[in-house]
Formats: sequence, C-alpha cells, structure tokens
Amino acid sequence: MSMQYSAWIPDPKPDDGGNLLDGLRQHGQKELPAHYLYDALGSALFEAITMLPEYGLARADLRLIASHAAEIREYGRPSLVVELGSGGGGKAKGILDVLAHQHPIRYCPVDVSPEALRQCRLAFLDMPRIEVRPVAAPYREGLRSALQWRGERESALVLFLGSSIGNFAPHEAAEFLLRIREQLNRGDLLLFSADLEKDEARMIAAYDDALGVTAAFNLNVLVRLNREMSATFDIALFEHVVRYDAEFHRIEMHLRSRVDQVVPIGDRTLLTLRKGETILSERSYKFKLPDIRRLCEIAGFHLETQWIDWEWPLAQTLLRVV
Repeated sequence: MSMQYSAWIPDPKPDDGGNLLDGLRQHGQKELPAHYLYDALGSALFEAITMLPEYGLARADLRLIASHAAEIREYGRPSLVVELGSGGGGKAKGILDVLAHQHPIRYCPVDVSPEALRQCRLAFLDMPRIEVRPVAAPYREGLRSALQWRGERESALVLFLGSSIGNFAPHEAAEFLLRIREQLNRGDLLLFSADLEKDEARMIAAYDDALGVTAAFNLNVLVRLNREMSATFDIALFEHVVRYDAEFHRIEMHLRSRVDQVVPIGDRTLLTLRKGETILSERSYKFKLPDIRRLCEIAGFHLETQWIDWEWPLAQTLLRVV
C-alpha cells in the first residue's frame, strides 16, 4: 500500500528566523525546521551518531557502496560528482575512489555546514585525482552552483545518500527528485539511498541510543536558539523523545517540556509550553520498495538498478535521465 503523508520541506532558503518562529508560534504541534539541527556541533554529533551500534543505516550505505560502486561504471562515466548533504564525505569516498581509476573527478560536496565541508576537503587530500570543490548551500541551490563546473559533453552523477530523502514527505520527495532531474542532462545519473521500514523497536533505538548521543544532538537545537536567537531555553527542562507514527510510516524526534514554562525568544516572542508538550524537531520517513519505484516514476527518471542491504534494510537506487 502506498504511503500518504503530510507536508514537510527540509530544503529551506536561509531566513532571519521568521519561518522558525512561525513553527514555534503555531497552534497545536510546535515544530522547528529539521535543518536547524545542523550547526557545527550538531553536524559533529550527527557524525558520531552514524558510528553508534544502534544506527545501522550508515553502515548499510557503506556496505552497499563497497559491494556495488564499481557497477556504476557500467551505466556512465561521470566527470562531475555532486553529493547533496555530504557531511564529511565519508559515504562518497568509496564511489569516488572507483570512478577516479577511470579519469580525474571533480567532486562537489554540498552541505549547509561549513565545518562539515572543511572536514570533507581534508578527507580527500590523499586522493590527487579527485578535485574537491565544496559548496555551502541548501540542496537545490547547491546543485545549481555545482553543475556550473560541468565541462562540455561531460556527464554528472548526483549522490543523495544517508537516506536524507526520508526527511521529505513522499509527495515532496517526488517533487524534489523532479527538480533535480530538471537540472540534469540526458545520461546523467542520480544515486540515492532510502531507509526501509523495519521492526519498530529497532527503528526507535536508532534515534534513541543508549549513550544519549542522539538526545544531545536533538537538545543542541535549543542551545543554538539560545545563541543565535537570544532565546533563554533551560536545557534541563527538556527531554529527548522518539516516536514512530505507524500510520504515516515515520520516526519523529521531539523535545518534551518537563514543566509548564514560558521561554522568551529575543524580543520577538514568548513561547508558552505546558508540561508534557513537545516541539517536533525532525520527521524521518521509512519506505517500502514499491514506494521508491513510484517516486522515481513520478519524477521522470529511468530506474537503472537497485541494491538492497538486508542486514539493515536499506535500498540504494541508481537512476538515469533519459
């Protein structure tokens, strides 16, 4: 059965805090933009999360890359590789190493975190056949900038790994893929990963680890609000909460107020929270294989091949512009 979800847009334009405050002021469920989790500390904490025993997604991505990266050469010879949401570049390195054996590669990591891009540049210093050109920008804006470095008659490969597609509601994921396709040329490739639905307890644990690293990652968004928006959140008065919404097939991360409280945010607003009320900080949708194929069809790509890791159910799908 196909999934149907409410809207969630994780690729916003930079703003002055207005959109952020709108989400906190709204009636009903208060929420923050998911991208706001990724300041310098948030990005570092997320890198730590990917190494936790409970978070198998990152290892599944890397296993599939190790097993199948060489097969990408059967579908094209890209000279430009653009990775959306690159982090430190660890996921792409196995793919780039294989492609660079054919010819030199220009690699454009796109990320909103300057620190992640700095780490990404350092990660490839020992690979002279790979020229790294970081782009600090949201996904679509960064892709437009990176594609300007495509040479005449050169093909491109876009990477969207880490199941970041799950931060979109399905209809918006399809629209996002469509916007990517519209920027690409015939023959260009897109490889993206999508976390598959699995046992609920296993999914919950991946977002609520025993060491509390994900809790720190989530709570850090309040630290960022204190620093950048002159807010006065007392971190001790909040707790990290993870839920699975079975109807909408999504993990939700929340920050739950331990007490009734009123939090000034600069001179722009007063945030009133009841004890037990939450701020939604991230949604992460989980997929079934037919839903992934449907997304690709709607976006107008041709599905070339799909690789699946069954140890931590996750799919990597290679698409071509035709």
